[in-house]
Amino acid sequence: MIVVRTRGELGRSLTDARHGDASLGLVPTMGHLHEGHLSLVDTARQGNDRVAVSIFVNPLQFGPSEDLDSYPRNEERDLEALEARGADLVFVPTVEEIYPRGGSGVTVSPGPLEDRLCGAFRPGHFRGVLTVVAKLFGLFRPSAAVFGRKDFQQAVLIKHMVDDLDMGVRVVTAPIVREPDGLALSSRNAYLSADERGQAAGLHSGLMAAAKSYADGERNAMDLLAEARRVLDLHPLVEPQYLEAVDPLTLDPVERAASGTVIAVAAFCGRTRLIDNLELP
Repeated sequence: MIVVRTRGELGRSLTDARHGDASLGLVPTMGHLHEGHLSLVDTARQGNDRVAVSIFVNPLQFGPSEDLDSYPRNEERDLEALEARGADLVFVPTVEEIYPRGGSGVTVSPGPLEDRLCGAFRPGHFRGVLTVVAKLFGLFRPSAAVFGRKDFQQAVLIKHMVDDLDMGVRVVTAPIVREPDGLALSSRNAYLSADERGQAAGLHSGLMAAAKSYADGERNAMDLLAEARRVLDLHPLVEPQYLEAVDPLTLDPVERAASGTVIAVAAFCGRTRLIDNLELP
């Protein structure tokens, strides 16, 4: 496995990696890798000759009161895990390497979908996400890029960006990887106290309650959400920020649920903000 830290090193390594027109799958991450991230490497391996991973905590997607400085980092462990998983190339740049003008250059506007779901509570977040992803696409020129389903809105916006700007990258969304009790794997789970961790799985329990109600024949979105909220209320350390039923392509709220409708939730468990979602079958 090759580890590079500068644009120049990356360009030379990519020339070697693409020898013979080999296809390249890219997995952008912010590090502190867990099994969810590593499963993205497995997905990128499917249909691609080489797999590259980026590790970069992107300051543009953090708000003034968010956890940029304290965001968990463990580069040594990350690199060991990626080598064991078979990654071919890892890019670990500094902020200055990605934003030589200090982040004051051109950015990518997400358009009207920016203000839905998480975007309504994290202004500027998705502009930062799309900007860094666009830069990584420009640097790597990947055949495909893999993102996790947990960050549902992020994946939707990246697909819109790729389509609208004709970037020619195949965007793949991989399934959520969960703990045995249903909690979606997240780097931020490391912030949870023992009591908070015990109740955090309530997010998934609430989503599953809505899914069961849907399977039993309920189609009214408000009633499905009420069932999810009933279960969330059984977990007093979980404070929902939003709970919505939305169209999977437009993110518009729906009145009647149907196959493909996404139930999405964000909640604070203590001071830790967690997100989860479920697509109705």
